[in-house]
Amino acid sequence: MQAIMRRVALGLAVLALVGAAGEQPTVKELVDPESAETAAEKPEPEKAPAPGPTPGPADEFNRGVPRTSVEGFQEAAEAEDWERAAEYLHLHGVPRDLKSRGAPQLARDLATALSRALWIDPQALSSDPQGRDEEGLPASREFLGRIETPEAQVDVLLQRVRREDGVLVWKYSNATVAQIPLLKAHFSFGVLGEQLRQVIPARRFLGLPLWEWTGVLLLLSAAVLAAWLGGITIRTLARGTGHAGLASLEARFRGPLRLLLVVIVSRSAAGLLGPTVALRALLEARTLLIIAAAWLAVRIGDVLIERGAARLRRRGQPAANLLGRPARNFARVVIVLLAVVFWLDLLGVRVTTLVAGLGIGGLAVALAAQRPIEDLIGAFTIYSTQAARVGDFCRFGGHMGTVEEIGLRTTRVRTLDDSLLSVPNGEFSKAQVDNLGMRRKIWYHPRVKLRYETTPDQLRCILVEIRKIFFAHPKVIADPARIRFVGFGEYSLDLDVFAYLDTRDYGEYLEIAEDLNLRIMVAVREAGSAFAFPSQVAYLEPSDGLDEERARNAETRVQEWREKGELYLPTFPHTVVEELRGTVSYPPEGSPDAARA
Repeated sequence: MQAIMRRVALGLAVLALVGAAGEQPTVKELVDPESAETAAEKPEPEKAPAPGPTPGPADEFNRGVPRTSVEGFQEAAEAEDWERAAEYLHLHGVPRDLKSRGAPQLARDLATALSRALWIDPQALSSDPQGRDEEGLPASREFLGRIETPEAQVDVLLQRVRREDGVLVWKYSNATVAQIPLLKAHFSFGVLGEQLRQVIPARRFLGLPLWEWTGVLLLLSAAVLAAWLGGITIRTLARGTGHAGLASLEARFRGPLRLLLVVIVSRSAAGLLGPTVALRALLEARTLLIIAAAWLAVRIGDVLIERGAARLRRRGQPAANLLGRPARNFARVVIVLLAVVFWLDLLGVRVTTLVAGLGIGGLAVALAAQRPIEDLIGAFTIYSTQAARVGDFCRFGGHMGTVEEIGLRTTRVRTLDDSLLSVPNGEFSKAQVDNLGMRRKIWYHPRVKLRYETTPDQLRCILVEIRKIFFAHPKVIADPARIRFVGFGEYSLDLDVFAYLDTRDYGEYLEIAEDLNLRIMVAVREAGSAFAFPSQVAYLEPSDGLDEERARNAETRVQEWREKGELYLPTFPHTVVEELRGTVSYPPEGSPDAARA
């Protein structure tokens, strides 16, 4: 990721330099905010004339029209031919003390101020010898731009004046020339810039003079050195604490923090260089600052997502990495897109128009990707709510099975038929999921139906004996284990059993329930009763059809319990429950498990 961010940083920096050096109105908007407001009021720029004779009157310096006059001045300034550049200044009416500085020096000071404060696009100027009629200006004036200073606003104007032979040509107006001292006071090159201009040849590369490239390299080198020293200091402090997590964070954030330090130091020292308009366009776009901030945001997002995934793993979700990777990639894409949009906005690109154009296509893509996005969100919902985990046995939507995989698109469930059911995450997250694998215990609740011939004492005996079984069985949770005579059925006396078995495994539950069922059958049989079944009885002889001897034995036991005060109905005393606890052998005697135990 670090290598990718470095390549992106280099690419964006080059694009910004090229864009700043080219003929883009957005640079003008960055330097002169009012140009964006007045652009809609001005007429469309005239197209460049076809190759041929220079438009306007013949002139040695091509000053016949505003466009060529500005081009000539810019070419002379780039060649540092200040004698020729002075021919584009209208000095009539300029104060004498200002003239005493010399026309070449005035031309140099004006060119310096314009290169630092105002972007002038000659192609946007008029190629008509009469100029362009502009509201608030005389017909002999052409507005080029406005420069803001703390003292006043300086309007840069062209003026149509008479040459010595009476021919009308265009020059920088005397009103603009009179403001050159004010412009020089605020827009001269810095100390470093002036020194470099004197020793570096007056050549250009990608629209910037070589001395300015040299100054940028010097500033960046100093900033890199400062960032490197700062990084060593931070790394030393992190390692000195002895905290492994802090050292890991330092290593993770080392790159973006160094770049951020480089940007801060470079911007702080930029005043020493006195950057031109093109370089200031790059600085105003905050390209490197945006890259550093985006890089730092990516690293912060990675740390937060990794910590969230670690928290999920500690909560028993080992497949959290499955969502961690796409979440991390999604966060990176969003951060990079926001950074690019913000960067384009600072460059002056009409982002709202771009976003509106992309919005139509994005809407179509969003509609087409509705279900996949819904399934992706469903996967996040399943993981965050823990409705189901891999290995859980669940009941949902008429299906039952074990969850084998929770993917980004579907959840796979192994059903009781041993088939693999793939359910879209969107549907699974909206279904009522009964997670049987999350049970802490399993409910045991059969309904015992006895024949109507059962006497009350027999019934009391059965109730007591079954309760003893519950309290004594090691796999039955005593509280709230109970059995109650709940009513008279259509053909039976109904006993309701309510107990929880101390197991989470359904297979083990079936084993324990089987053991309890057999013991209940023995208790019913020993009491001389029997289970009822749907039937209609026609009494042909005076006989109840029950075992009279065992019935008498049950009645005898109940009578003895009454006499001793041991008829534990409706509840068992706590002391008796403790005495009975664990006295039932389980697994039952005779089973292989009991022998191994």
